[in-house]
Amino acid sequence: MGTNKTAAAAEKSRFQVMLEQFGLPRLILSGFLLLLLVMAPFVGVDLPTQITNIINRFSWNAVLVLALVPMVHSGCGLNFGLPLAVICGLMGGTLSIQLGFTGAMSFLMAVIIATPFAVLLGGGYGLLLNRIKGGEMMIATYVGLSIMSFFCMMWLLLPYNNPKMVYGLSASGLRPTISLEGFYDQTLANLFKIDFHEVAQSLHISLGPLERIKIPTGSLLVFALLALLIWAFLHTKTGTAMTAVGSNPNFARAAGINVNKIRTLSVIMSTWLGAMGILIYQQGFGFIQLYNAPNNLTMPTVAAILIGGALVNKATIANVIIGTILFQGMVTMTPTIMNAIVHMDMSEVIRIIVSQGMILYALTRKQEGSK
Repeated sequence: MGTNKTAAAAEKSRFQVMLEQFGLPRLILSGFLLLLLVMAPFVGVDLPTQITNIINRFSWNAVLVLALVPMVHSGCGLNFGLPLAVICGLMGGTLSIQLGFTGAMSFLMAVIIATPFAVLLGGGYGLLLNRIKGGEMMIATYVGLSIMSFFCMMWLLLPYNNPKMVYGLSASGLRPTISLEGFYDQTLANLFKIDFHEVAQSLHISLGPLERIKIPTGSLLVFALLALLIWAFLHTKTGTAMTAVGSNPNFARAAGINVNKIRTLSVIMSTWLGAMGILIYQQGFGFIQLYNAPNNLTMPTVAAILIGGALVNKATIANVIIGTILFQGMVTMTPTIMNAIVHMDMSEVIRIIVSQGMILYALTRKQEGSK
């Protein structure tokens, strides 16, 4: 009898450890997302199309979420100054079009042009955060709002004159939304794209509903490459020093690590990844959005990595992948299912509840994150 009780207690303890490692919020959200996927066919929603939408949204947003990892590792907290990185990407994209590049070359040039902006602005951003240690996330929020407001003026004042971007009447000032058709629209998404309908036709077989699924392989491969590079970097000597700075800056300083230099490097990396992330987002979405649009990406991006199990001082590639899938899955499936059931669009309400609720939960936790 005693042996059975001991085994039951051990099993319960093992289950509790697994639950703590995975996280109750992630378990609840995973279960809810699974329920939505199961419900879809019964309420008249095309499940293969929704799966395609989730994959597409993941490919658009994953690199933006990945951009938060370096700053978290160095102890700079969550990058609420993400609009700064987005502005660098927007500068690369708009200047690439202004200079007359088209097709895939326009995307490559956008990356090349955005890089020096990300390095310079990221370096200045890092120097600022080094002066206010302990209040990085608050200051980062104001940095993001300030740079976005400043560029609301600059988009009107900078000497752009490409007719596909400027207002027609004045022939100056960039429009709020710029189409990427003919430029880098779907450049990565169409690279090695898997269309199950074309696969079925080439093999002369029928795949049923699976034929409506399309996978943007190129975008996913770029994310996988960047994630692999970040993972490999964090296992180098410099990456280990970055983790040490984030865990215990006093110990890192005593070990001879230049704390400010490592923190600045992490901010530059985060800014560059954010610039790449918005370019990847744009090529999938098909448009460049300017003015107040960069601020709309901050909270969903932060929410995604927190939903994935990250803390303000700890984040992994797994947190990025899990969080992005859960967040984008919820944003995609919930309004669709709700519309099918009650004919009411609740996407904005659900987005706010998920993002703000998960941010509040994660920021008030005291325990360490999952392994």
